Amino acid sequence: MIIEAEIISLPSSGEYSERIYDNKSSWNSQSWTFIKFTNENYSEWCGQFRGFPKQVAISTVRDIVLVLTSDYLYQLDRETGDLTELEDQSQYQNLTVTPNGDFILADYYHFEKVTTSINHKELIKSLIQMDMIEFKNWENSKLEFTCDDFLNCNKHVTMTYNSQTNKIEIKNS
Repeated sequence: MIIEAEIISLPSSGEYSERIYDNKSSWNSQSWTFIKFTNENYSEWCGQFRGFPKQVAISTVRDIVLVLTSDYLYQLDRETGDLTELEDQSQYQNLTVTPNGDFILADYYHFEKVTTSINHKELIKSLIQMDMIEFKNWENSKLEFTCDDFLNCNKHVTMTYNSQTNKIEIKNS
């Protein structure tokens, strides 16, 4: 069972046992993401994923690992490391996991919540139209993030997403 995941640079040949996660498509980039996984027995292995690296997150509650690259959003089974779902041409820029085990994805304009599968996402509504969303940090059940007010591009706003209430609120502007 996977307990840790970290984006690394290209490993030396033979440094880790490797698994390649690829999808044949004429739209694939030439970039690859390398992720070092650590299992509960502290054995390490490397996953190679198509696309430029963005983020990786583990939900111990849902037993899911999500890997976000420039080409795909991969969903892995935490127990086996097997690929269970794949979304191509991913527009997402941010990925995190909530304290209760749900995943939060954001493109430049919207938040979406994933509970059991990347094929079933829930849009999270905001009080303002957001642009250039950037996740910062978790404080208890609240994710702090910054964005621009889409209708007022000179207005940079700090906001929070509360994972308990599933609401986005303005912290300051």
